[in-house]
Parts: sequence; C-alpha cells; structure tokens
Amino acid sequence: MSAVVLTSALTCPHCGHRSTETMPTDRCLWLHECPQCRRLLRPRPGHCCVFCSYGSVPCPPVQAAAGEPGSCCG
Repeated sequence: MSAVVLTSALTCPHCGHRSTETMPTDRCLWLHECPQCRRLLRPRPGHCCVFCSYGSVPCPPVQAAAGEPGSCCG
C-alpha cells in the first residue's frame, strides 16, 4: 500500500488557473473558489469532491480505498 498524498494541484475548468491545495483527510471538499476568476467549483457528476474532479490526485479517502466503488462519502 502506498502513502496517501495530501496535496493536489486544482485546475480551474473555467480559467485554467492552477493552485496547490492541502486536502482534508476527514471530509470531502464539495466547493472551492478559484483564486483567480472567483468562480465556485463543484464536483462533476459521479465524483465525491473537487479534488476528484479537478485535482492532480484524488482525495485521501479515495486514495486509501484504491478506487473501490462507494469508497468515499457513501
């Protein structure tokens, strides 16, 4: 089992701005405001959080469960 990565680079789908963020380990982050364009990011359908939708790595619960279905926020 590999270590869980706690930082992820979020890329805004609206303006392309990339920011490195620390992911919470105890919950999913459903909303994130882009620091450049100020638009509110929400998860894409079927994703549990903004990191799984727009991040360079998925959220810690999904990483820990190795992508098993229903492994996060279920």
